[in-house]
Amino acid sequence: MSRPTQFGAVIVGDGTRFSLWASGSKTAAVEIEGHGSFPLEPIGGGYFEAHLRGVGKGALYWFRLDDGPRLPDLASRYQPKGSDGPSVVVAKDFAWTDENWRGVEPRDAVLYELHIGTFTPEGTWLAAKAKLRELRDIGVSVVQVMPVGTFKGHFGWGYDTILPYAPFAPYGLPEDMRAFVDKAHALGIGVILDVVYNHAGLGDYYGSYSAQYLTDRYETEWGATFNYDGEGADAVRHFIIGNAVYWIEDFHLDGLRIDAAQAMHDASDEHIIAELTRAVRAAAGKRKVYVVVENQPQERKMIEPPEHGGYGVDSMVSDDFQHAVRVAATGHNDFYYRDYLGTPQELVSALKYGFLYQGQRSDMRNKAYGTYNLDTPPEHFVHFLENHDQVANSARGFRLSTLATPARLRAVTALFLLGPQTPCLFQGQEFGATNPFLYFRGLEDEEARAVAAGRRASLTNFPSVADPAMQARLPDPSDGTTFENSKLDWSESERHSGIRALYRDLLAMRREDASFSQSSERRIDGAVIGDAALLMRYFTPDPAGHRLLLLNLGRDLPIGAVAEPLLAPADGHRWTLAWSSEHPDYDGAGQRPMDPKEFWILPSDCAIVLKPES
Repeated sequence: MSRPTQFGAVIVGDGTRFSLWASGSKTAAVEIEGHGSFPLEPIGGGYFEAHLRGVGKGALYWFRLDDGPRLPDLASRYQPKGSDGPSVVVAKDFAWTDENWRGVEPRDAVLYELHIGTFTPEGTWLAAKAKLRELRDIGVSVVQVMPVGTFKGHFGWGYDTILPYAPFAPYGLPEDMRAFVDKAHALGIGVILDVVYNHAGLGDYYGSYSAQYLTDRYETEWGATFNYDGEGADAVRHFIIGNAVYWIEDFHLDGLRIDAAQAMHDASDEHIIAELTRAVRAAAGKRKVYVVVENQPQERKMIEPPEHGGYGVDSMVSDDFQHAVRVAATGHNDFYYRDYLGTPQELVSALKYGFLYQGQRSDMRNKAYGTYNLDTPPEHFVHFLENHDQVANSARGFRLSTLATPARLRAVTALFLLGPQTPCLFQGQEFGATNPFLYFRGLEDEEARAVAAGRRASLTNFPSVADPAMQARLPDPSDGTTFENSKLDWSESERHSGIRALYRDLLAMRREDASFSQSSERRIDGAVIGDAALLMRYFTPDPAGHRLLLLNLGRDLPIGAVAEPLLAPADGHRWTLAWSSEHPDYDGAGQRPMDPKEFWILPSDCAIVLKPES
């Protein structure tokens, strides 16, 4: 069986090659505005293809199957008139300047999640590009962009992608996205893209091309998933893997964040995630590629190497750390937070082992949850305090800067940024953004009402949201105001200079002090030293590299006699204060004098770092 190397419209020589897969169709044609309709030749296995001379960049086109209605190209590179409009032939002739860029180093990465539509008031690639230097100056090394494939509607999060090759037109031209990536590389920042390969969004055209694109043989919370292991699966895998490779080759992206990997069901000999990861690494050539998965069952096989039966990705996102910190910071543990108490021991264990649930029973799920990861190196986990889900999964989209006191926020930020796992920030977190981040989806009429009803139903799992008074005030996802209110107010970056300095200094410490580096020979241990207090000890071969991080989220804690050996300095050394979250530079109240040889007090809602001196 023959098959095209790439789906969609690809400029080749003096024309454009058009390719599609439509098993079950007898004929296929491409209709080019201003030129007419041209047949595509069947080449076997449900594939159709034709090379048309004289058709080039900017041509608008549709596909037709068996003389049926006009369809947008599933692999369209650009949809200027929305998901239901004509597709556009796009050239790849961008003047890249990143020939010396070697990709992302997974160890010691600092991720930053952003949504192009709300990251700036303009909501475009070019406006976002102008902010990259600020991210570099804070200490960000990898930008993680929320999905940008075309979806139905005027605005949205992007997780309902239906034309995955076409960057969402309101964000700008495909060339603008390339310019964003090129500028990031010039500043030493990598770019990875959040991709959705587990389901298709509302208004998809997959069924119009072939009933074999999607399958309902597996149960998911979003409906039908892609068919990775049934009849016709070879072409589906070709389409999805081709999309992943397309982002790496055509946009010079540095990797992917794979959404809801647990819903990518596949009983094939080689799982689709393993094959996809292998393909993008090959496509990148000498560049390093960084692949992260969101995987709620927390399966170790995701990060195991292929030779050991794993999928070979670099990192897994851990909700456990965020959930425990959120409960510790706010005191609330309803709905899916009820498996967490926010105790110091939970925080210590999350930093030592990445995941808290590794096969023991979960109360929320009423079954065992997670897999064994006690010996998994910390660089294989991504920890966060905020992300799009955890901020928006509430009635009003409040951030921690609204829910916690400034002192408590500074303290848990230190624990987060100096922890051994890979940190991921959410847009605006670095300057304590106070505007909400809400669920928005720019649909109309019955579709809009259905989405709003579904959102209300999902949030009522939180008892406070079930209150009729709150139900009446829930933001409407389809209202443009909901979208506009979620855009960052960049004037807060100047007004909140203290929290920005906190992030800058902590990330500099993480970058410059080998004791906090994932590449060093350090090891960590931790202990509970009070009802709401803990310590983390960083050990290095040289005692001068030892560090002690202390966190207290309770009342002032007297440090008199504490029977905990991790507090003891190495031989010939004594502890001295190196850093405090209460420094005035961070709008703190000031650090109390301390001498670890004497009685001293660890203040409430405070984090400090001690280092040894001879």
